[in-house]
Amino acid sequence: MKLTDPQLEAWRALLRGQALLIEEVERQLAAADLPPIAWYDVLTELDKAGGRLRIHELADAVILSRSGLTRLLDRLESASLLRREPCEDDRRGSYAVLMPEGRRMLERMWPVYERCLAEHFAPHVGSGDARAIRAALGRVTDSVRRRA
Repeated sequence: MKLTDPQLEAWRALLRGQALLIEEVERQLAAADLPPIAWYDVLTELDKAGGRLRIHELADAVILSRSGLTRLLDRLESASLLRREPCEDDRRGSYAVLMPEGRRMLERMWPVYERCLAEHFAPHVGSGDARAIRAALGRVTDSVRRRA
């Protein structure tokens, strides 16, 4: 299948917009003396899961390589934001568990992140656009995961 010009332009706009918005979020987090967005991503996935996820499930939920996630978990654990627990029924597996300080960090980071989204994303993406983007990117995600 050959890409159409509108498809290629949409892809480039997605990459450009995402990169610039993440850069702005990172800048504002740093200005507020908060950790990078990757910390927020890990902590929020743990929070959404009720505070505990197998490491491999966490790796699937965030956009990091396994080795990158391991290094990030080391930093989050050193900061007392999470702890790792062994999996009782699988000696090779382990859990990442959100600590109370991790929840407090999420509460500190979210207003900065939300302000960036409210300023740069929300005014330009209405509810219908948001549903269409979510649906289209959900299909892309499903397509790639089926191949993996």
